[in-house]
Amino acid sequence: MKNETIKNELLFQMQNSFPMVQRPFEVIGEALGISKKEVLAMVQELKDEQIIRQTSAIFDTKRLGYKSSLVAFKVDEDEVEEAATIINAHPGVSHNYLRNHDYNIWFTMAVAPDSQLGLEKTIEILKERTGAKDAIILPTLKMFKISVKMDTTGKRAKKEKVKNVIHKELTLTAKHIAVIKALQQDIEICQEPFKKACEKLSLEYKEFFSIANTLKDSGVMRRFATILNHRKAGFGANAMSVWSVPEEKAEQIGKQLAAFSAVSHCYLRPTYPNWPYNLFAMVHAKTQEECDALIKEMANENGLTAYGKLYSTVEFKKQRLVYFDDSFKAWEEDTNVHF
Repeated sequence: MKNETIKNELLFQMQNSFPMVQRPFEVIGEALGISKKEVLAMVQELKDEQIIRQTSAIFDTKRLGYKSSLVAFKVDEDEVEEAATIINAHPGVSHNYLRNHDYNIWFTMAVAPDSQLGLEKTIEILKERTGAKDAIILPTLKMFKISVKMDTTGKRAKKEKVKNVIHKELTLTAKHIAVIKALQQDIEICQEPFKKACEKLSLEYKEFFSIANTLKDSGVMRRFATILNHRKAGFGANAMSVWSVPEEKAEQIGKQLAAFSAVSHCYLRPTYPNWPYNLFAMVHAKTQEECDALIKEMANENGLTAYGKLYSTVEFKKQRLVYFDDSFKAWEEDTNVHF
């Protein structure tokens, strides 16, 4: 394979699933037909170029006991930057974007299982602090897909089958939580990236990976994988497509929208008098024209006419949530002092 082709294949494989083994880069190298030394050098280069954002575990917020929601604020244009800074200060905000709509600030918000304020009160406080004129709270009613995998190879089919996986039940123990805290950290680009975590937890590799796989089998951990900086990886456009779908057809159409490979997230959410859209599908493409074409194809295929496209114009924040972290409690304690 040519170097660029190998890089693209490497990026796709690492997004799909990163090997949870003692020497993962060796496994990746064997799959690509190159040495672990070449893999390490390539991954480090992609990290330095900020194409690779992070490689760590992706957890299911709800299964960890956190309450979360997508939230939209309507903020005056000249107050957007300050409002975004206030929102970003909350440790439960993982994504925050400026989008081309009257509801212009869109963020994901989560609160810890032991939150004293709760989700709605936290959002109310942020609304007051930012001076937002209005807010919409859009929790997930049903998830049809969550799978952020950019097609860096150009070989991915336009449609894919979305698997319905049945997970085992799991009651989290202190040891599970300790491993979760380790797995959520961005890995070091070295021969044995899990070594320090095992040493810190006084666990042998076998037990560490056994616990990690238990977390995965239970659905607590969705997968261990690499997340890319979309724009630097060549995917310059992302649109949050929103659809007004009859309730009785929502599940059928949700599954059909989720089948598009370019769709990374697809959810059913509540509607309001000022917000008629109940299906959300995040679409990624290299250009806005490609995004528009894909959304038009999705509409035509499903006979949908009531829909919108919200493009992100500014990324205020994008990072993984840090679970079981004291920053959640600290934010609430500070809030209780000032409110």
